[in-house]
Amino acid sequence: MEGLYHHTNKQVHEVQSYMGRLETSDRDSVHLVENEIQARIDNIFSSLERLEILSSKEPPSKRQNAKLRVEQLKYDVQHLQSALRTCTQRRLAREQQERQRQELLARTFAPNGTQKKLLDVANMLGLSNTVMRLIEKRAFQDKYFMAGGMLLTCLLMLLILHYLS
Repeated sequence: MEGLYHHTNKQVHEVQSYMGRLETSDRDSVHLVENEIQARIDNIFSSLERLEILSSKEPPSKRQNAKLRVEQLKYDVQHLQSALRTCTQRRLAREQQERQRQELLARTFAPNGTQKKLLDVANMLGLSNTVMRLIEKRAFQDKYFMAGGMLLTCLLMLLILHYLS
């Protein structure tokens, strides 16, 4: 019983050190570390089952203490299992966010979906393609008129400010 208990306790401490490595491992090897930790935890659980059986066979004077030590080990291992689960969930969430980010960056957006709808409505009303092209050309020219008007206004404001000061 004592040998198995010390061996299991040593395995728990090894898993705790592996948990530290899990946080510092790179994206490629994190799966391997997670699988290694899970395998070790499974091994510890099987050892705990044997320890529970052996603790019930201890003499009555040592039985309570043995069961208490086994329960403490079981609690520690359950804590490690939940910590592993939390790390895995955080990693999966980060990977999903990264995938979504890459999808957004790779997505090509269509130019002005509103313009397309307006052209569809104008087409339904029976405006010809020539008229629609003239409207688009006028909208393009209006941008230059607006920019020129803004530049002229700024220039006039500067002249007035220079004249008044």
